[in-house]
Amino acid sequence: MRPSLLGTHLPAFYCPVERDLVHPGAKRVEARAVEWLDSFGLYPDPVERAWGLATHSADFSCRIIPAGNEEAVLLFTQWNYWANAVDDWQDSGSDEVGTGAVVEHGVRLLRTIEDPGVSLLPEGPMTRALVDLVRRTHAVLTPLELRRFTEGTRDWLLGAAWRAARAETGTMPALNDFVAMGPLANGTRFSLTWSDVARGDRLPPDVLCSPALTALTDAAGFVVSADNDLFSYDKDDHLEPREVNLVNVLAHQENCSPAEAVPLAVALRDRVMVLFTTLRGRLAQDADEELRRHLVALGHYVAGCIGWQSRAPRYASPRNRYELPLAEARFDIRFADAPSDTRMGPPDVPALASWWRQVRD
Repeated sequence: MRPSLLGTHLPAFYCPVERDLVHPGAKRVEARAVEWLDSFGLYPDPVERAWGLATHSADFSCRIIPAGNEEAVLLFTQWNYWANAVDDWQDSGSDEVGTGAVVEHGVRLLRTIEDPGVSLLPEGPMTRALVDLVRRTHAVLTPLELRRFTEGTRDWLLGAAWRAARAETGTMPALNDFVAMGPLANGTRFSLTWSDVARGDRLPPDVLCSPALTALTDAAGFVVSADNDLFSYDKDDHLEPREVNLVNVLAHQENCSPAEAVPLAVALRDRVMVLFTTLRGRLAQDADEELRRHLVALGHYVAGCIGWQSRAPRYASPRNRYELPLAEARFDIRFADAPSDTRMGPPDVPALASWWRQVRD
């Protein structure tokens, strides 16, 4: 088996928030989501179905939303299985998946979410499943929640298009460019919308879109993106040019190997985690009960993603090394008691440093 370019073990994760919470209906959610997938024939054959289920999208959904309305969590889970199928197509490395194709599909997808009757996507299982998702989403979400969800989807698709464009040029972006645009592909607001929906929380727009909460949300998205770049590194290490991720961007900048770039990535990630916990604590001081729940949910998003990724065969037994995913594959992860970089000030990266203003103000 080809060894990982990152070394034999992943680094320890500094994550000083509550961990290992899972929605009590997780097993039911997973069974119903898989039944839904099969009813639409989303996967063309047993092999693709195995890899689709290896995303463990139900586990992801039930870890970042460990409490709340089960029907909302189910719909979110079904969205995640569907979105991961799109993500696999975007990351396939196929000649047909260039920037133009990713942008074209993304625009059509967004317009379908906004107006499910526009008939912009080709007939097939993916489109039929999408129309079902959109119809049910419109029935459940308020207009503001639907707008938040659409904007989160736009983030995901813009980030994916930007990464595709960088891969097409064959050049690695500068660090500041990457940290400003790369994490968009996570779709942080795509996920957090459903977290609020499941709890029934509806923060006022002035609170939800305040500079401080926006910075906190972006910081959480960066930490999750950095962690994903570690967990998913082996899955994409066969691609040429190299995958656009935090490790490879730093390796290019410092002219070092991916393994040597890992401590640099972790240090940057940990500084943002310190900012996240500091700013979250400050916002919690004067928060009402609804905002407090939202702040707690941001922690569930960060910690839940680590728990999910460490157990997902999609990452622990990647397709470029295995014909089929290994059901019991997982990473042996460790948690750090302290950040690897203890500096409290902002890093010399403008796209990140702006968040520290919310702590100083």
